[in-house]
Amino acid sequence: MAEWVRACVQPTLKIVNSVIGLVGMSMILYSLWMIRGWFRERSELSPGFSGSSTPWFIFSFLGLGIFLCAITCSGHIAAETINGHCLSCYTAFVFLLLLLEAAITTDIFLNRHWEADFPRDPTGRLDELKDFVQSNFELCKLISILVVVAQALSIFLSMVLRSLGSDHDYYYDSDDDSVPARLSLLRKDAPNTHHIANATLFFKNHPWIVRIHDKVCKLFPFHV
Repeated sequence: MAEWVRACVQPTLKIVNSVIGLVGMSMILYSLWMIRGWFRERSELSPGFSGSSTPWFIFSFLGLGIFLCAITCSGHIAAETINGHCLSCYTAFVFLLLLLEAAITTDIFLNRHWEADFPRDPTGRLDELKDFVQSNFELCKLISILVVVAQALSIFLSMVLRSLGSDHDYYYDSDDDSVPARLSLLRKDAPNTHHIANATLFFKNHPWIVRIHDKVCKLFPFHV
């Protein structure tokens, strides 16, 4: 029964974990597009611009996307190997990510002046993102719920998979279980050695074989 549950939980965790990876890759691509647009705008305004202000929002968005992709890679490795330490680390990272998302969401909904908690964005991309979310609130809310559900399922499935353990834990629980497998090879070799010894004694002690051996020795004295 445990093998069937493990066979179902393992691919399900990979599929749910892929949702987090898709969100991370989307954030990386959007961040690269924002970086390209910001540098192009600044170069048009001032050709010799070297970057006097830091676009913190773009780089924070990019860092969060890379973090999500790293979590996805670790989740796939943990699901494939079913290693307890990897699954525990993956669960801790996803749980910390949920706490961070919950803190930001709570601050936005309860604090009307939440923008004052962040430094000024010189690129203006934060305002564009805020306007896009407000104009497409239902779609953004659906995507947010999907991501949160995927993260919660990832935590639950990783805990279930960690409790089940891998297949090797059932076949190699103790050293005594591996002894019969090694002894079976020895038992297979032992009869072969016994038969070879019996055949050698048969050829040495049989009278007809002894006569033939004596005649050969008389014909060929140099024969040993």
